[in-house]
Amino acid sequence: MTRRTGPETLRRAASPARLLTLAVLPALLPALFLSVLAVPGARAAESAPAVSLSKKEAGKGGEITVSGKGWQGEALLMLLICGQATPERGVIGGTNSCANGAGRAVTTDEKGAFSKRLPVAEPPEPCPCVVHVATVTGEQASADAAFTVAGHPTAELPRRTGGGKLAVLAATRLEGDSSLLTWFGAPPARRLVFTVGNLGPAPVEDPVFEIGTAHGVYAPQWEERQWRGTVAPGARARIALPVELSAGAHGDYQISLRYGKKVLAEQPWGVGRPWGVTLFWVLLCLVVPAAVFRIGMAVVDRIRPRTVGAHRTAGARPGPAVSKGLPRRTTPVARTARSAAAADADATTAVLPWFTPDSAPSENRPRPTTKGQA
Repeated sequence: MTRRTGPETLRRAASPARLLTLAVLPALLPALFLSVLAVPGARAAESAPAVSLSKKEAGKGGEITVSGKGWQGEALLMLLICGQATPERGVIGGTNSCANGAGRAVTTDEKGAFSKRLPVAEPPEPCPCVVHVATVTGEQASADAAFTVAGHPTAELPRRTGGGKLAVLAATRLEGDSSLLTWFGAPPARRLVFTVGNLGPAPVEDPVFEIGTAHGVYAPQWEERQWRGTVAPGARARIALPVELSAGAHGDYQISLRYGKKVLAEQPWGVGRPWGVTLFWVLLCLVVPAAVFRIGMAVVDRIRPRTVGAHRTAGARPGPAVSKGLPRRTTPVARTARSAAAADADATTAVLPWFTPDSAPSENRPRPTTKGQA
């Protein structure tokens, strides 16, 4: 018999290889799939920001070296030692729980690596503590490394409140009045009052809010404010947070309230001009020249020479005394001269005692006789 070759023969010969391939392929697919997923995960792990410490424990006044890699190139970072924090939960109380006075700043190189010495300081909150590294500019990123401050108190972390969700239920308002010192340039201060409700299934304990103040076209400057208390699920709470501007501030300001990454409310605030400062400078410009003028006139009066008439007047004989309580009687000049002349005549008559009324020369002289009498 002649053996015939054709498509059917080829299909029969290839069928065992096909069956083998179909049997092995399902076993290879999971391994291939896992290898494809493992490559991006490894790359992501390599690119994630990481922080390492030269020492895991040190006392106050010591120094440690903080190193990092996987950060953005040429980024400005902030290094802080924070209390009440763990790498898993982060810094619970925000930067208010960190030793901000002993913090350091560092700039990464082109590959995103850095190394910086950090002095050890006690944070305001008890341990567990971490070395917190966060970006200041650019894309936000942070990383924590566990650290122990020797001799610093230790306390348990507060319970998790990740299921809580706060929302503002009523309009915000600013309470408080300006004092007299504010009129003279003291920092204006108010209280931002609002009501929040917990819409989540878990309670919120000691929430940390952020207060932003914006003036004109400038971006708001955020400051953290922590409220002490607990908001139960489905409950509401009235919260008042202090707001303070810089000294001498005036104009239109915008106060913003933020919780987490969400802005909850905004409130305008018109601050009057401190006219007391203007009044002070105006009075200063008037009083100082007047005082200098008076002092100069007093000096000139003290050092100028005296005139001759003033000396004669000072050495003249004082006039007749005038009785106290009686008004001085003014006499006309003509009458005074006439009275003086009469007084001189009386004085002359008085000094001639041989003239008496009975023996006056005109009365004792004989009368003249007429013509023809002897």
